[in-house]
Amino acid sequence: MLLAALCCLLCSFQTSAGHFPRACASSKSLMEKECCPAWTGDGSPCGQLSGRGACQDIILSKAPLGPQYPFTGMDDREAWPSIFYNRTCQCFGNFMGFNCGNCKFGFWGPNCTEKRLLVRRNIFDLSVPEKNKFLAYLTLAKHTTSPDYVIPTGTYGQMNNGSTPMFNDINVYDLFVWMHYYVSRDTLLGGSEIWRDIDFAHEAPGFLPWHRLFLLLWEQEIQKLTGDENFTIPYWDWRDAKSCDICTDEYMGGRNSANPNLLSPASFFSSWQIICTRLEEYNSRQALCDGTPEGPLLRNPGNHDKARTPRLPSSADVEFCLSLTQYESDSMDKAANFSFRNTLEGFASPLTGIADASQSSMHNALHIYMNGTMSQVPGSANDPIFLLHHAFVDSIFEQWLRRHHPLQEVYPEANAPIGHNRESYMVPFIPLYRNGDFFISSRDLGYDYSNLQDSEQDIFQDYIKPYLEQASRIWPWLIGAAVVGSVLTIVLGRLTSQLCRRRKRKQLHEERQPLLMEKEDYHSLLYQTHV
Repeated sequence: MLLAALCCLLCSFQTSAGHFPRACASSKSLMEKECCPAWTGDGSPCGQLSGRGACQDIILSKAPLGPQYPFTGMDDREAWPSIFYNRTCQCFGNFMGFNCGNCKFGFWGPNCTEKRLLVRRNIFDLSVPEKNKFLAYLTLAKHTTSPDYVIPTGTYGQMNNGSTPMFNDINVYDLFVWMHYYVSRDTLLGGSEIWRDIDFAHEAPGFLPWHRLFLLLWEQEIQKLTGDENFTIPYWDWRDAKSCDICTDEYMGGRNSANPNLLSPASFFSSWQIICTRLEEYNSRQALCDGTPEGPLLRNPGNHDKARTPRLPSSADVEFCLSLTQYESDSMDKAANFSFRNTLEGFASPLTGIADASQSSMHNALHIYMNGTMSQVPGSANDPIFLLHHAFVDSIFEQWLRRHHPLQEVYPEANAPIGHNRESYMVPFIPLYRNGDFFISSRDLGYDYSNLQDSEQDIFQDYIKPYLEQASRIWPWLIGAAVVGSVLTIVLGRLTSQLCRRRKRKQLHEERQPLLMEKEDYHSLLYQTHV
């Protein structure tokens, strides 16, 4: 009943997420390299007549990149999105979107002036109706064609530099699956050659900001699709878990008794078809995933390679990650040591912070543990557990930000792997977003986590500890200033004392003068008084 009711809403709401706007998928837009669609509110490009934005040239960062990717001009994702477009909508104020028709994260209302804060909650804290609504929303997204976005089925070169557009429709849920595939796919070098050591969303600084934006856009998409303005993605707190406690038919799907690699027929998701999982096939054909269904969702939690991932992450593992003070270090890739990002992502040990290629821990551990579709990076977003898992990873990122209060400059400006510098635009999003834009508190983006709210420790971390840390850094200066201040006080005190003594002497001298009046003056004064 709930799903049927939601389907009736489809004609009432427009959606807007990421990648190629349908309005910019024409040969004209591609050959002119301009993506500045009209805002429906006033019919002008980027809502310019209403002061929402303007069509402007894209300014790309010139910061040097790391050495991991040695090519230039071989991949459409390089210097994103300049291969496809060099002019897009630049929105003003609190407006956002490929045509400036949306509000920035954290703002609402017809003019995007209302500020709001939504709260993501533990999935086990949802009521039964709330949980069922979430599952119905997922199903609705899987069965609704995106009205605003399409996916490219060929490279820019295969499209004859834009003169022969190659795009397919895709449903709302799979749009995000495709984006996760596209950002992490291998580079097609031509012939049978590929380059594997490339990923615009993993194994480098942008891992956490990229997935933060991914979840925000997915959340926004569901809000628009359903009209539920208060919808938030729930999270799965997997610390100290002994098994997949959300892998039941009441939640994200139980095990199929006849085939442990499939989901139970009673699950919402047993009939789902997956896309973008055959990476080697695409590579051999030098082709892109075109969104064609490739079979059922696979999952067999716990029957994974236990030598690589002995257990799920513990509370102690998370606390160790949070104790690391450096966001990024060394080569800024999966070989980085003592890097909060690399340890949380799972390429470094949560016991030592040292990179270990033989182990998959923390974030990576959950992917390996699921032992199915979610265990292969490009297609992992096919499994809806992906959303709950990454929401909790994002909450750990948020805890680290609140504990250490890094300036935006802490995020690497240069020499990170391609696509991961602070000012690099994140692939494959249109409108454009920079990595550094999401290296800020979630509260500044309009959302929070229920497990981070109103705790005494959080108040201490947010307000008291930063001042104590700053005081500890500048205490020698404070002591020096106190000594200098004391000396100046003594000197000024003595000078003031001397001046006061001189003034008193002068006053005494003046006060004594009337007592020495001449006799005639005295009689004159008496006369005046008597009269």
